[in-house]
Amino acid sequence: MALLYFEDFHPGQKTELGRISVSEAEIIDFARRFDPQYFHTDPEAARRSIWGGLVASGWHTSALFMRLLVDGHLKSVESIASPGVDEIRWLKPVRPDDILSGRLTVLEATPSRSGARRGTLRQLGELFNQHGDLVMSLRAISIIGARPRDA
Repeated sequence: MALLYFEDFHPGQKTELGRISVSEAEIIDFARRFDPQYFHTDPEAARRSIWGGLVASGWHTSALFMRLLVDGHLKSVESIASPGVDEIRWLKPVRPDDILSGRLTVLEATPSRSGARRGTLRQLGELFNQHGDLVMSLRAISIIGARPRDA
C-alpha cells in the first residue's frame, strides 16, 4: 500500500478503520490491570449494578479504537506524532462479544505555519457497536509528514 502524506487529506474525508471484537475475558483482564472497578471485573456483581452486566472500561474502549486506528489508518500514513486528544466521550457501554467498527473523519487540514514539511489534521474518531450505536467519539490532533519533494 502506498504511503499517504499530509497533501492526501482534506476536510470531510472519511476512513473506515475496520472491525474488532471484545470478549468477556479481555474486558476482565484489561480492567484487573488498569481499571479494577467491579462492573468491569466481576460479572456477577456487575449484573446487580446499574449496567445490568459486565461492561468494558472506557480506557479499554479507547485502546480498542487505537488498535483499529493503527491497523486501518496509521500503518499507511506518514504519521509523525500526536500532541493529544481534545475530547473523548464514552457514550454507550461496550459489552462482552460486541463487535466494534471505527471511522475517522478529517475535520481540518492545516499546513505547517513554520514551513516545515508537515501539517496538522484535526480528526473525529468514532467507534460503533454491531447495532450501529455510537459507543465512543474523540477529537484528536495528528501531525502528518508532507510528501517528499522527490516523490
